[in-house]
Amino acid sequence: MKLAFSTLGVPGLPVPEVLALATAHGYHGVELRAHPEEPVHPGLSPAERAETAALFKGAGVEMIGLAGYARVAAPGDDAPVLNEIRGLLQLAHDVGAPFVRVFPGADPDRPSAESDALAARRLGVAAEDASALGVRILLETHDSHRTGADVIRVLGPVGHRQVGALWDVMHTWLGGEQPSESYAALAPHLGYVQVKDIASAEDTTPLPLGAGVLPLTECVDVLSRHGWDGWLCWEYEKRWYDSAAPLPDLLDAGREHLVRLLGEAA
Repeated sequence: MKLAFSTLGVPGLPVPEVLALATAHGYHGVELRAHPEEPVHPGLSPAERAETAALFKGAGVEMIGLAGYARVAAPGDDAPVLNEIRGLLQLAHDVGAPFVRVFPGADPDRPSAESDALAARRLGVAAEDASALGVRILLETHDSHRTGADVIRVLGPVGHRQVGALWDVMHTWLGGEQPSESYAALAPHLGYVQVKDIASAEDTTPLPLGAGVLPLTECVDVLSRHGWDGWLCWEYEKRWYDSAAPLPDLLDAGREHLVRLLGEAA
């Protein structure tokens, strides 16, 4: 497995500084938060997109994906959601990212079957754009669809190779799903895995990897046991928690913890 971190942990940091952190601390990939607050977002000009791609290539660091905020099960018209996804797909194509992350975002008051069908329909349409651009859309285990079992209800009906899953280990744990269950549901569709750690279900302030309660050992074990060799991406949610320790100070220990888990699982 390969190790990456998300720029959610270093809000607003310029791309050259992000790449310097990755190379200095032994990470081979970076997930970019694609939001107007950040240096990389759908509003970039063609020249800025080309520059971003060149910076990653020059640093020898892979851009593993763009973390977008489109909500595919959200109520309302399809057009705004599809336009948002298409903007992310075009950006990913232009900067060289293989994946685009989307959220479920269903209305909790709406029957789940309706929300699932809505999300599947939108993803089915967007899959054609993704295919044309050579980018894959990943539905994250998050909010209204926290578990692998939830996400598979959407991905099954879509049935398109350009639409897959992003496994956020915190949300499947919060949803009461065991890592073996999450993997079994998501394995045919899995793009990559977001790891993190927290103190409890009530306190989700980000912690150094291994300092909290999330079943990281079990997650790495099940991935290793099945020969999965994709990305483990540390999503340290500093953007939402001012009190959290700065991510750069934790990167070495985080990499060492993941390398140790991988070694023990081998």
